[in-house]
Amino acid sequence: MVQYKDGNIFLKIVYYGMAGSGKTTILETLYKLTKDGKKEIIPVSDLQKIDRTSGATLYFDRGIFQSTKKRKVYYRVYTVAGQKGFSSLRIKVFDKLDAETDAVIFVVDSQTKFFEDNIEFLLELKNITNNKLIKEIPFIVMLNKQDLKEIINDKDFIQILKQEKLWYEPRHDLYIWNPLVYKTCALFEQEKDIYRSFYEIARRTGLYHIYGDGEAPVDKKDSDTSILTL
Repeated sequence: MVQYKDGNIFLKIVYYGMAGSGKTTILETLYKLTKDGKKEIIPVSDLQKIDRTSGATLYFDRGIFQSTKKRKVYYRVYTVAGQKGFSSLRIKVFDKLDAETDAVIFVVDSQTKFFEDNIEFLLELKNITNNKLIKEIPFIVMLNKQDLKEIINDKDFIQILKQEKLWYEPRHDLYIWNPLVYKTCALFEQEKDIYRSFYEIARRTGLYHIYGDGEAPVDKKDSDTSILTL
């Protein structure tokens, strides 16, 4: 839920997905890409990480970023622990820390051997959000680890989104808010679409807040184009 403090606006964005999908690495790379201050969104604090000696996230990772165009807008960015036994912690991070979540980036481990595991976490996310994805909570998908072999492609995952009613056909009012699916690599030296995907979810979160009062904004006159060009 959007928070207001001392005239500033705080939006909460969560990277969600199975263990080992690359959420922490994505956040670390995002931080490196933006810390020189030349992007439209920049970090305003060091990353906070609570992890195990193995490097796996134990509780959460967090970074705070700021819009350089609208200085009063801040983004609290979290990752969640992806181990299957940590569902209660994921719910706490999602609903309790700082505020309720405003937007989600669903991170997929693109290796085909993890196809079912990714679906399991997508179903968990649907349950946690009470089926508010797209309608009230903007979300996008990152097919991460695209540098590896034997990987899931975007068409395959879009089929899963359609099966789970997380994809709308062109004549539907919410069609323009279908989740973009990015084929990403989180490794800094090989990074692909890490900043681009984050910028898009930040943009959508702002549009939901400003033009939709917390819901997906829809222009009935021209729902295919007008909102997306704001």
